[in-house]
Amino acid sequence: MRRRKESARLSSVSFSPCFPISFLIQSSETLPSNPMPKKIPSDPFVSIQILSAKAQSLWAKAKSRMQTGQEKNTFSKSTLPPEEKNRMVVFVDVTASAVTKTTMTVLIVCIFAAILYIIRDKIFILFLSLFLALVMDSHVRRLERYGVPRGIAVVVLYLIFLSIAVFLVASLIPIVATQIQDIARFINHSADSFLASPHVQFAFLSDGMNERLTEMMQQALQSMGIKDRASALFQFGQNLSAVAQSSLGLTVQIAGSVFNFIVNLILILFLAFFVQMEREKVADFIRVLLPRNWRSYYDTKAEAIHQKVSQWFQGQLLLCLTIGILVFIALKILGMPYAVTLALLAAFTEFIPYAGPILGALPAVFVALTQAGFVWGLIVMAVYYVIQLCENNLLVPLIMKHAVGLSPIVILFGMMVGISFPSTVHPILGIILAVPTTAVITIFVQDYYALRRRK
Repeated sequence: MRRRKESARLSSVSFSPCFPISFLIQSSETLPSNPMPKKIPSDPFVSIQILSAKAQSLWAKAKSRMQTGQEKNTFSKSTLPPEEKNRMVVFVDVTASAVTKTTMTVLIVCIFAAILYIIRDKIFILFLSLFLALVMDSHVRRLERYGVPRGIAVVVLYLIFLSIAVFLVASLIPIVATQIQDIARFINHSADSFLASPHVQFAFLSDGMNERLTEMMQQALQSMGIKDRASALFQFGQNLSAVAQSSLGLTVQIAGSVFNFIVNLILILFLAFFVQMEREKVADFIRVLLPRNWRSYYDTKAEAIHQKVSQWFQGQLLLCLTIGILVFIALKILGMPYAVTLALLAAFTEFIPYAGPILGALPAVFVALTQAGFVWGLIVMAVYYVIQLCENNLLVPLIMKHAVGLSPIVILFGMMVGISFPSTVHPILGIILAVPTTAVITIFVQDYYALRRRK
């Protein structure tokens, strides 16, 4: 009786749908695996064996399907591109009001750009006045420390600069005019002598090369009209000498021919004066135009710009003065004529970066070649080269590196930009202003890259 109850219980458990598969698998491990009979026997233990075999086959199929699915997923991941994360969806408003608003904005920008292009000369005058005010600001502050009012300090600086300019013109123009006339006479005499008996003789060249060089120089002098040019240069020296003798009629005539320059110069001086007088108000006006979160940055960079421009101008003046004195002393020791003119030219060309010393040395080398021969030309060239070496290795690192701190590539690029607008900016003035303008722009570029690195 007890055996019948156990067999009934086992048979009911084996055919229950809720019977777990794990139990069936465990049962299959304990029982021998016999082939499934075609007819289900009545013995309950055999029924459990059959069900475990079925469960085992179902588990094998499910496992194979899972492996197939994993292979498919792996294939799809390796072949398909990854899904984009943080995809940005942009909605474009193409309604009539949006199109009208965009069109009006573009028109306003174009009109504003056209107005700026029309008044570009006046904008450049304003820029020059701001630049002059920045240059004078350090000297004005120094005078204010001694109790001098700002307006009187600006007037005193104007008087000092104008007095220096008048003194230079009054003292140097007669010398320059006389030397220009002497150079014109020398060129005319040398051209007549060479054309009368053309002959060039260099010891390091062969006779055939000397003859070919003689023919080339003769043709060049005849084609360029050297005598006419020498006469024009002599006439220019005479006119310059007349200006130095304070001829009122000629001075008025020259002033009339440069009327626009004089008006612009007076306008620049007045604007720079008022910018100095209303320095705080001008700074506050610019600060109001900026957003609130930019105002502290503006205050910091305005002081940095002021220091850059002031240091550049003071360093440049010191360089010009030093080079002018060195060139004058060297030419006087060599006994070169026109020493004052050549030294003054070398000092002024120092304002032009890199090309200025070469331009200042060429006239001295030309005078040495024409008056003393090839050897003296080489000596003068060597003297200018030594002065340039001293400037680059001693003066520039001490004076200009801290003030400007720009690479030669950046300075040359700024010079090319400065001479690109001859109708608005004179090329020489553009070259002179290229260095401080590039230094100011570099301040903002460095801040931009520093902000990008922090982000």
